[in-house]
Amino acid sequence: MEPSLTSGLAMLLLLLLPLLCFLCLYWDAKKQTRADGLKAYPIIGTLPHFVKNQHRLIEWTAGVLARCPTYTMSFNFRGLGLTAGVMTANPANVEYVSKTNFQNYPKGEFVVSVIGDFLGHGIFNSDGDHWLWQRKAASYEFSKRSLRNFVVSTVRFELVERLLPLLSRAERDGRTLDVQDVLERFTFDNVCCVVFDEDPACLTEEGLGANGRAEFMLALTEAQNIVMARFMAPVKWAWRVKKLLNMEPERRMRQALATIHGYVDRIVRERSERGAAGLARKDDFLSRFASSGEHSDESLRDVVTNFIVAGRDTTSSALSWFFWMLSSRPDVEDKILQEIHALRRASSSTGAGDDAAAFGYEELHGMQYLHAAITESMRLYPPVAMNTHCSMRDDVLPDGTFVGRGWQVTYNAYAMARLEEIWGGDCSEFRPERWLDEEGVFRPASPFKYAVFHAGPRMCVGKEMAYIQMKSIIATVLERFSFRFVGCDTRPGLVFSLTLRMEGGLPMQVKKRGALNG
Repeated sequence: MEPSLTSGLAMLLLLLLPLLCFLCLYWDAKKQTRADGLKAYPIIGTLPHFVKNQHRLIEWTAGVLARCPTYTMSFNFRGLGLTAGVMTANPANVEYVSKTNFQNYPKGEFVVSVIGDFLGHGIFNSDGDHWLWQRKAASYEFSKRSLRNFVVSTVRFELVERLLPLLSRAERDGRTLDVQDVLERFTFDNVCCVVFDEDPACLTEEGLGANGRAEFMLALTEAQNIVMARFMAPVKWAWRVKKLLNMEPERRMRQALATIHGYVDRIVRERSERGAAGLARKDDFLSRFASSGEHSDESLRDVVTNFIVAGRDTTSSALSWFFWMLSSRPDVEDKILQEIHALRRASSSTGAGDDAAAFGYEELHGMQYLHAAITESMRLYPPVAMNTHCSMRDDVLPDGTFVGRGWQVTYNAYAMARLEEIWGGDCSEFRPERWLDEEGVFRPASPFKYAVFHAGPRMCVGKEMAYIQMKSIIATVLERFSFRFVGCDTRPGLVFSLTLRMEGGLPMQVKKRGALNG
């Protein structure tokens, strides 16, 4: 064959090679039948579906997972630098990832790096020995009766001195309250008192405007939203480029982090100065944590930031959805009130004065129906709707799904709540009775199908404290006031951040008990 002809054919093949590769990939994608019904495209796989639905990701993925035979979907986009992973609503997979093969599924480098500038290496964003040490220290402190009593007394003060008067003024003036905002300020005050013995008094207008507290709370919300945007970006490294070039939203993230770190650094510094002078209390969480070993100011800042986010946002999210659901279910509200009144009659703490406004621990512990109602509300609207881990090596989940090394593995608690196979034909209904036995005693479910507080070694250490706080708030408030949602008839929109918030807040009218007709 002529050399020129050989060279020409070689050049032609070289030019056609990319086209041939593309056609092979396209043919492979066309042959592939996905059980979730999503079309896979060459190179980018199912990426277009995620981009199209990113504004409603939590609801869209719940629908997709419900169509999958094993309630698990893969999103291997296959292109260089793009995300690959698995999302599941299968309890067997949740148990495998969070417990059985726990060592293979840490938070992982990707997750830790995405949240690192916000939460540092605190308990919710660390792995290995560093996480284990914090976990043991936190578990030990949360198990103490003294901390439990401190939480109860702190909640009682905030209820009696701040929340009840605020609701009374709103009722008197006929004002509509954004209950989500009120609850976020309440839980922020409460967690600051419990964690580092500072009362921001954000339920008062004077307190909210002092020392940059309003800016700090806004910065917390902003940082969480931007972190979620990082997670949702199909190109894993895109946020790093934006951060390097100071592009939006990373420019706003830089500003939010400056506000957050400045506020928390001041807390740690003042707390250390009070401790050195012997003026600090010893029952707040930061004092207890700091006394367990040597800590740098940066590590204490991580501790404070992690627990502020957990204590403010998860509890306020759970309470906001609870009050919204309750506003359309007078039958559930009546049963909660019956339980409250029965406990009041049986308790030595009677009367309507402020001295008996809040409930003690034993009374709260006895509220079985209220416990079930809160649990049911969180089942449908989990404060942390999804939880992501990373696979250290190739693996196969119990339902047969392949997981590649370095893949993200996410379990979707929001989707799990809407699966009939897990919760029955009434899974979409708000029915507290599903949690009670024949005698009306609360009966917990497996944490692997009710993953609201996560499961396995990483199960939430503050679970009991969260229930104490929520039951105290709900029982004390409902005994005196009733709420009516004043928005449209449809459900509030979902803001899918690190926690599940309501779009546009929760506008409600407040009425004193007995003031409502019917």
